[in-house]
Amino acid sequence: MHRSAPRLSRILACAAVPVMLVVAGCSSDSGDAKDSGSGASASASAKKTEPTVEPAKFAELPDACSSSLGKKTIEDLVPKTKNKGGSPGTSSDTTSRGRCSWNGLDDNGVKGSQYRWLDVGYTRFDSDQSLGSGADRAKDEYTKQVAKAQATEGAEKTSAKPATGLGEQATAVTYGLTKSKEDFEYATVVARTGNVVVSVTYNGAGFAGAKTPSAADILKGAQKAAKEAVAAVGASGDDTEKSSASPSAEASASSSAKTDDKS
Repeated sequence: MHRSAPRLSRILACAAVPVMLVVAGCSSDSGDAKDSGSGASASASAKKTEPTVEPAKFAELPDACSSSLGKKTIEDLVPKTKNKGGSPGTSSDTTSRGRCSWNGLDDNGVKGSQYRWLDVGYTRFDSDQSLGSGADRAKDEYTKQVAKAQATEGAEKTSAKPATGLGEQATAVTYGLTKSKEDFEYATVVARTGNVVVSVTYNGAGFAGAKTPSAADILKGAQKAAKEAVAAVGASGDDTEKSSASPSAEASASSSAKTDDKS
């Protein structure tokens, strides 16, 4: 009787081993499930907090030839314009790029002639998750165009100054340039409004003994054209404002209009 007690204890201990292993296995599975669920939750959370770029303000551009400048402005800045409708630049995507230029020679006989050339260019950028917002991309382009104007080959007495009243940022670059033995005065105004960069270049020269136009007059003309060209971007449409009205708001407005009609 006394000898059977130890044998019984050993049997019970051995029998308990598989049970403990099973319990341990269940505990391990439970932990894995929790870890898996936690990982999925963290992944979902990461996706939700991923930053999104600011929507582009403008989705289209004004026609550079027909909508950028008023007819009176073109007549004032480019007398005797060869093509009043302007000469359009080539672009494979008119929603992203547009350009137009005008030139004319005002012949005054023995008093000489005055030549003028005017160019308006637009560059628009969309917002892209990998490239950044349209506004930020336009800022980079704005900086490049100002630097390009300042680096014009053969330019003399180059000057760059901030221009006011033209979008979010603007710079006016002036310089002199000799071409075909004639002295030209140049002014390039580069401005940014939202996700659009506007560039206006105006130059002039006196031929056959006529005086070269003053740098101040050329700059004044370029700034006048730039103000109209920038304003034309805003007039072409603002996506943010258009999309702010929800379908329910539109329905409410329609219902209100009908009520007004009945009254």
